Amino acid sequence: MRLNELNHLFSKIVDQYPQISDINLTVGHPVQVEVYGELLPVQLNLGSKVLTPFQTEVMALNLLKSDRSKIETLLREGSCDFSHAIFNKARFRVNIFSQRNRYSIVMRKLPVNVPTIEELGLPQSFKKIAREKNGLVFFTGATGTGKTTSLAAILDEINRNEPVHIITLEDPVELIHSTKKATFNQREMGSDFYSFASGLRSALRQSPKVVLVGEIRDRETMEIALTAAETGHLVFTTLHTIDAPQTLNRILGFFDHEEEKQVRTRMAGSMRWIIGQRLVPHAEKGRVAVFEIMINNLRVQDLIINGESEDKTFYEILETSGPLGCQTFDQDLIVKYREGMIMEETAMLYASKRSIVQRGIDQIKSHRGEKTTDIDGLRLDKDYQKSFR
Repeated sequence: MRLNELNHLFSKIVDQYPQISDINLTVGHPVQVEVYGELLPVQLNLGSKVLTPFQTEVMALNLLKSDRSKIETLLREGSCDFSHAIFNKARFRVNIFSQRNRYSIVMRKLPVNVPTIEELGLPQSFKKIAREKNGLVFFTGATGTGKTTSLAAILDEINRNEPVHIITLEDPVELIHSTKKATFNQREMGSDFYSFASGLRSALRQSPKVVLVGEIRDRETMEIALTAAETGHLVFTTLHTIDAPQTLNRILGFFDHEEEKQVRTRMAGSMRWIIGQRLVPHAEKGRVAVFEIMINNLRVQDLIINGESEDKTFYEILETSGPLGCQTFDQDLIVKYREGMIMEETAMLYASKRSIVQRGIDQIKSHRGEKTTDIDGLRLDKDYQKSFR
């Protein structure tokens, strides 16, 4: 199967499933698409009901387009990432990886146009983030939770309002930003630079005001990002952590134990926001984003420097700092439930502290006049005492 044939195949899939998020090509399974978080088989005439090792290998080689650096990365590291466009109809982030001496391919569909904060319905705090002039902004969450899309919306907000130079370091480049007020240089790992550390080090000599680092994976990149933030740059990046405390622990884990105090002090001065993001099932169809938002203030700085204690936690600060734009995942889940966007079962399943979410849901139900318990038919047993006389 040649590249043109593959593109026609993928184009057909996109037409058939407009809400697709991923195409999954795995040996021993039919071609699959992920729609609203569920994998569905696609009926295609490929000569067999399931994909063979030969078919996925041929598909992988065609998608790689004889790119020596990506092939070397695949052979050396067992996987590689790149972007792929189909007839100006759709763009994908492609990951090819080996498993049991076979190749699998996962293709994440990318938005054609960069979405705005308003279009995505993101919290108003994101507009405040776009107005920052320096420091570190972390977006955290698992793969596939929409961190890249949220970051793109913030960069678009800057693009519409600030005439600044923005450099992005991505693996691969996912959303293409058009020129508005800002000047973009979007660089892709593998073809434009060979590690986030080297790309970020070079970026500091390219006079940017804003830098996006696709992901911080090691100490060297973290060290350079801290330095960039301290020298007046606004640095956006992502980490695969679930909340603010784990994000701080991951950062500290990049450094030696004896450096912890210094790193805590630097983080307290450089960090501006930590945004946690999760995707949960919508009450009707699709998925909805839920956020934890933490802004750096004096109370947060104290916890970064001295650590959490029994009576001082990041959760408690976020819970009580709503006027500053902060919130916990649990607070956002309660709001989404009140607005009818998610079901009670979903809110409880994704809660960080279930007792808090349950109390919030019970208050909403009580205000609506709904039952808050399944226990019915309770009555006073007037004969209970008589049986002891």
